Amino acid sequence: MMKKLRISLINIHGLLKGSGLEIGRDADNGGQTKYIYELAEFLSQHEDVEHVHLFTRLIDDPHLSPEYAVPVEIINDKLDIRRIPFLGKKYKAKEQLWEGLDTFVNGVVQHIKQHNIFPDWIHSHYGDAGYAAAELSAILNVPFAHTGHSLGFYKKKKLLESGQTEEELEKKFKFSARIAAEERTLELSEFIVTSTEQEIETYKAYKNFELAKYHAISPGIDTRKFVPYYFQENDTEKNLEEAQRKYWVAESISKFLTNPHKPIILALSRPDRHKNLNTLIEVYGKDKELQSIANLVIFAGIRKDIAKMPESEKNVLTDLLLLMDKYDLYGKMAIPKKHDVENEVSIIYRYAAEKRGVFVNLALHENFGLTVIESASSGLPVVVTKNGGPSEIIPVCQNGELVNPQEESQIKKALRNILTDENQWKYYSNNGAINIQKHYSWVSHVNQYVELVNENLSLSSGAGIKKQHYPNINIGRLKRNIDHLLVSDIDGTLIEPKLANPGLKELKTHLTNRTEKMAFAMASGRNLELVKKVIDEEEFPLPDFIICSVGTEIYYTNGKDYILDKGWAKFLAGRWKRDDILNRLKAVKWIKLQEDEAQNPYKISYYYEKEHYNHDELIEALGTGWYKVNIIPSHGQFLDFIPKRASKGNAIKFLCRKWSIPLSNVIAAGDSGNDVDMFRGPVKGIIVGNRSAELADYETTKSIYVAKTFASEGILEGLKHYKIIK
Repeated sequence: MMKKLRISLINIHGLLKGSGLEIGRDADNGGQTKYIYELAEFLSQHEDVEHVHLFTRLIDDPHLSPEYAVPVEIINDKLDIRRIPFLGKKYKAKEQLWEGLDTFVNGVVQHIKQHNIFPDWIHSHYGDAGYAAAELSAILNVPFAHTGHSLGFYKKKKLLESGQTEEELEKKFKFSARIAAEERTLELSEFIVTSTEQEIETYKAYKNFELAKYHAISPGIDTRKFVPYYFQENDTEKNLEEAQRKYWVAESISKFLTNPHKPIILALSRPDRHKNLNTLIEVYGKDKELQSIANLVIFAGIRKDIAKMPESEKNVLTDLLLLMDKYDLYGKMAIPKKHDVENEVSIIYRYAAEKRGVFVNLALHENFGLTVIESASSGLPVVVTKNGGPSEIIPVCQNGELVNPQEESQIKKALRNILTDENQWKYYSNNGAINIQKHYSWVSHVNQYVELVNENLSLSSGAGIKKQHYPNINIGRLKRNIDHLLVSDIDGTLIEPKLANPGLKELKTHLTNRTEKMAFAMASGRNLELVKKVIDEEEFPLPDFIICSVGTEIYYTNGKDYILDKGWAKFLAGRWKRDDILNRLKAVKWIKLQEDEAQNPYKISYYYEKEHYNHDELIEALGTGWYKVNIIPSHGQFLDFIPKRASKGNAIKFLCRKWSIPLSNVIAAGDSGNDVDMFRGPVKGIIVGNRSAELADYETTKSIYVAKTFASEGILEGLKHYKIIK
């Protein structure tokens, strides 16, 4: 039997909370938010699922509910929302979050380790979460699936066609980051979930289309909430609550209308040009007979003051109101300002069904068509776009008519057909109510999904089928609670060929046979290739971590791969102006740039001769920005300039925070000036006997041990002093 699943869902942008979802608040809070919340809820009720954690961004913004600032919100005993802070506290549009995703990934890893909630499976929603899931999958060695919700390729194409330039679009929407993330998701995810078979075709625009596997699983709806209009609760209190809500819904609509008792033509969507609400008003406005048969009711998002809304939404709403005026639809058309999405949408559908109305969705293209199944489940017939998902729903459910969203005569004919023929109306109404329960409930969605996850995990012994092609870190090593982390410099400390490497063989034996409670890291001025060379030549046991290039890079290791910690790189990037520093240092004549392979984005390396070294001249050349730069001379011949934040010591602190290792459990060993930084705070230091001149004055204290013996032998002496080895 498969063990029960712990699943992490990732949805980074948008507003998620346990009650009162603000759907329609803006473009980032549409159907996706609702979909994810309900998916999480129904997944947590599945018998094969142990727990669901929904990871999102922590937002502490005075303009928003304080609930978005709660780090862990418990929804039920198997579901919680976990909010990770990054890029400040203010609410931001999704396009502004790309640059902070590595920080988010770091925060998630830290949180998972701290709370010991390592997932068996990850599922990401939208491109930004896809990026995060691919990173987490590599770090934690956990397989992931992905749902796109919408694709950057088509949004970019549409905006280019509307006349905007590549540069403008890149600046505003960060398409290159988004499309690269989507490509990587296709390559690395175990499978992609789509709502329809048609949606799979949309991925063909991507280079990595063939590398992905796809499963079409229709989204579900909460059939406890979207019940047929004639359904009565047994619970008197619930019935009373329902009656009150229905009263307020009726009030908010009927105050616009002269004859509120007539059937209603209902539309409900975000104020988005793509939703094509203007065509519906045109059809209704031009047809006096339709106006005499029914009222038109449009819920277009939530608004307080149109003038203060984002440009695109403001334009759409202004156009709707101008069309209402053009056709003089006062008293016949309602466009309410707000509704409680979580509690009232289902009542709005039922209210429209009781009035023998019809629901209309004329989107130019509808990926799936959630509103189509919600209205159907309420017993409300539909007239809906034939482009996209609805063309797969209507043939299955027989709950309404498909139309070309730009063909006014077709739309008019379908509306009249349903509104004037009672038998037709009942046929569509009954079919919808019955067939949605059968084909589109969350229970059936979740059952299919969990079956696919279990199948993937059982075929791959839990690592994910794709993982067999993309081997990653052995997370078991990182999951464990570590009593001691030994971090050692390489040249002059671990190895010293001039001294024939005393103690090296014994130290290697200790490291090879180290227990689960002991972790080992190498810290070096060398770059990764040169560190790997030492590991191979000296036949070292693989370290858990490598801090290299003078603390500017951190890698995790497994048998085959070395995975760069991008969160560390992101942390270093702040206030670092590489090109400016290079330019300024041209004035210093006694330094010479090292070869290309010695450089990296956060390290500029030079050679120098000891007798010419002049620290003040370097500071003068760097100018006012000198305090943002660490200047590190070592071994009397190498000179590195790195960001102030970069150092072996800071890298150790970063690693310890990420993997929840107390700093007091770290023992650091070194021999030269650029190692001093490792012996900070509660870290225990070992300075080997063959120390360089810069460390000549050090003496043994409570937290630093100065060894008498050299290199590896000195490390062993220090480890015995600290009673780490007997």
